Amino acid sequence: MIPAPFANDANFISYHEKAAELRSIVAALARGDLSIPITMKGFIAGACKNLQANLRHMIWKVQQVEQGDYTQRIDFLGEFSKSFNTMAEKLAVTIEELRQKEEALTALAISLQQEARRRSDALHELKKSEQRFKELAQRDPLTNLYNRRSFFAFAETGVQSAAALKEPCCVCLLDVDYFKRFNDTFGHLEGDRALQYVVQHSLSELHQPNIMGRYGGEEFIFFFSSVGKEQGYAEADRIRLAIERNTFPLENGGTASLTVSLGVAVILPDEQTEDYAKKLRLGIARADTALYEAKAQGRNRICLAPLAEPTMDSANPSISM
Repeated sequence: MIPAPFANDANFISYHEKAAELRSIVAALARGDLSIPITMKGFIAGACKNLQANLRHMIWKVQQVEQGDYTQRIDFLGEFSKSFNTMAEKLAVTIEELRQKEEALTALAISLQQEARRRSDALHELKKSEQRFKELAQRDPLTNLYNRRSFFAFAETGVQSAAALKEPCCVCLLDVDYFKRFNDTFGHLEGDRALQYVVQHSLSELHQPNIMGRYGGEEFIFFFSSVGKEQGYAEADRIRLAIERNTFPLENGGTASLTVSLGVAVILPDEQTEDYAKKLRLGIARADTALYEAKAQGRNRICLAPLAEPTMDSANPSISM
C-alpha cells in the first residue's frame, strides 16, 4: 500500500512497483520456483537472474548425477560447490566399489552354480555307479541272471508271499544235458555262448513274476510264484521244449542240438514251519533229487519231486544260501 503523501509521486510509485516485483522474485527463488520470469533491469535483478541461472544449472547437474553421471562438478556456488563436488566424487567411488562387488558376487554365484551342477552330476554318476555295482553284485556276469545269493533272497520273499496268500509255489532246477561233452567237443567259449542261449530261450518262456537265477556251472534255478504241481510242470515243460525245438548256432556256421533236464518241487502253504528260508532250502533239495531222477531216466525230461521232504542230510550238500 502506497502512503497518501506519495500517492501522486510518479517516482515513488515506480520505485514501489520495482520493489514489489523484486520481492516477488526473491520470494519465488526462496521457494525454489525457478520459473519466474525476471524482466526488470538493475544490479539486484541481474544478481537474481544469475542466481536463477546457477540454480537451474545446479538442478541439471543433480539430474545428471541422478542418472549415473558422477563426473559432474560445480564451480559457481562457493562452499556448496565444494560439498557437491566431494559428494559426487564419493558417489563415484562408492558406485564403482559396489559395481566391483556386484561383479565379484555375480562371478561367485556363477561359480557356485557351476560347482552345484558339477556336484549334482557327480552325485548322479555316483548313484548310477552304485546302481551298476549293486546290479553287478546281484547278477551273474556271464548270463546277467540273478546270482545264487540274490536268487535266494528274492525266492525267499516269494515263498513268504505265497504262504501269506495260502497258495503253493514251485522251485525248479535245470541242468544242460551232456554239457561237459559239449565243452570237450566245441570248446569252452562255445559253452559259454550255449549257456547264454539256454538263458535266452528260458526267459522267453518265463512268465512274470517268476524269476530265474544261475545256480552254478550249467545249472539254473527257477521260482514259480503261486503255482501248483500241474502248473509248475507246465512252466518247466515250456522251457524244455523251447530249448529242444531250436538249434544252437555255432560260431563256425554250424549248429548243435541242446536239451535240458528239469526237476520241479512244490512248496505247500500249509507246512508247519514259518522259517521261509528253510522251506526254500528243502524245496530246492526235493527239486535237486527230482533233477537227478530226470537225468537217470534218460535226460531231456521233467520229474516232479514227491511232497515228502527229504532230510537235509540226504539232500544235495551243495545247497546253501
